Amino acid sequence: SKRSGKAVTLTDLLEDIGCDAARFFFNIRQANTHFDFDLDLAISNSNDNPVFYVQYAHARISSILRLLGEEGINTEENDFSALSALTDKAEIQLMEKIAELPSEVSEAAAALDPSKITKYAISLAADLHSFYNSNRVKSEDEKLMKARIMLIRAVKTTIKNSLKILGVSAPEKM
Repeated sequence: SKRSGKAVTLTDLLEDIGCDAARFFFNIRQANTHFDFDLDLAISNSNDNPVFYVQYAHARISSILRLLGEEGINTEENDFSALSALTDKAEIQLMEKIAELPSEVSEAAAALDPSKITKYAISLAADLHSFYNSNRVKSEDEKLMKARIMLIRAVKTTIKNSLKILGVSAPEKM
């Protein structure tokens, strides 16, 4: 804080919040914009914390797949013909968001702006949470269930790749 004359070293900050949160928070805004660092937000385990929100989306998918696997459901099968069962608005939105990653990476690289990837990851996590709140992956309709499993696996991979670009971990459990 400039006004109070208090300074926090990067080493102290990393001890308090960890590398993942630091990388994510420092890449959430463009480099040429003003940034107020909210330490309380960075250490919170809530959906208000953007890095927690994105990492939780990845962990949530891992949990869903793990639970389905424990029930004997094959979560690794790729039945591309089943994808025609994905017609819900939230499903379509997820597929469209996944398809945006290559152009987001290209634009971020061209502009030397990692905040594009951070914002993309937050948006994808929001779409995943919206899908999760309105749809069940496990279904009596086997074709729909296979399609939704493939969809969430694709989201999981996309979140993991987005976080990897930023140097942030993608935990399987939280």
